[in-house]
Amino acid sequence: MATPKTKTEGAIKGGEDTYQYSFADLEEVPAGTGYSSAHGGVVEGERMLVGYIHKPRGTGSRMHSHPNEQFNLVVKGTLTGSVNGKPINAPAGTLIYIPANAPHTLISTPDEDVIFVAIKDLSHGIIGKAVDGTMTGPVYLEGFEPK
Repeated sequence: MATPKTKTEGAIKGGEDTYQYSFADLEEVPAGTGYSSAHGGVVEGERMLVGYIHKPRGTGSRMHSHPNEQFNLVVKGTLTGSVNGKPINAPAGTLIYIPANAPHTLISTPDEDVIFVAIKDLSHGIIGKAVDGTMTGPVYLEGFEPK
């Protein structure tokens, strides 16, 4: 039987008599190829996707957007940045709303890695596009650049 198609490469398609997923057991996929350090397990349903996403401390996404709206529930750590030009400082327990097509950047503070639950509608996959049109890599705070 063919594997059901997903909009996010490497994501798991929900359903097919499976209704429970352990994110610890899912393959980690890039969640911002070319502009972010984010990665994690992703499950796609018929109309929405959920990702359990990890951003290493001191790293994050350059300004980007995507045609689907998104909610990020920060589970561990703190994300800082902006959405539509408005500053964001989101510690664990904070829900961030990102409207469709809104330019945004979110970076894990230097204190600790961030884990967040990303929820998006499936008008698009999990990966967006950098606002500057380049896919030259994520943000690295000083001292957190790759060696």
